[in-house]
Amino acid sequence: MDIAHLIQTVAIYALPVIFAITLHEAAHGYAARHFGDNTAWMMGRVTLNPMRHIDPMGTILMPLILYFATSGTFLFGYAKPVPVRFDKLRNPKRDMVWVALAGPAANFVQALAWGAGLYLLQALGVNEVFFLKVCQGGLLVNVVMFAFNLFPLPPLDGGRILVGLLPHRQAELVSRVEPFGFFIVMGLVVIGVISTLWMHPVMELTFGLLNVLLMPLAFLLGFS
Repeated sequence: MDIAHLIQTVAIYALPVIFAITLHEAAHGYAARHFGDNTAWMMGRVTLNPMRHIDPMGTILMPLILYFATSGTFLFGYAKPVPVRFDKLRNPKRDMVWVALAGPAANFVQALAWGAGLYLLQALGVNEVFFLKVCQGGLLVNVVMFAFNLFPLPPLDGGRILVGLLPHRQAELVSRVEPFGFFIVMGLVVIGVISTLWMHPVMELTFGLLNVLLMPLAFLLGFS
């Protein structure tokens, strides 16, 4: 394992990853508070302090172990989930959708911001590779988080959105998967199903949408 390459990778992705997970989790907490559940707010989780959202195992140890074990070909990690009492929401079934969607939405907005930052650096003539790589890393990290979290299986955000949108009977059946959902998702990741059938097409569509939204800025800066 090339230690120098590891240090370079960590340096490039550290800031984007910290922002991505912090704003993702804080957005869940803020949305929950907006719709009537103060649990996360009272526990100090509606904050931009990354230390409140970092999980030592999921955010630091697991990604490092996977990086070394797979020579950097497969990475996975998670933040400390924001506690949400769906029964405390004013309209639990409907508001669950908005609370779940808030996290991926925060990642999409961040991806848009990193993309805009990349255009601005290039327009200003900044040729420092590190800064350009950080912006590219921020764009990639947030698109990955956006796509992965929208996978329609609880406890991922996409699963919660699906439960909120389905009729009560079907929603109850899907929600029963949640205790085993993490292990099912991990199994699907390992055998490549999520990567092939979900991540690649959703990420491609997301990058396409981001390009469309960034077109006006690119035009103003003379890139098109």
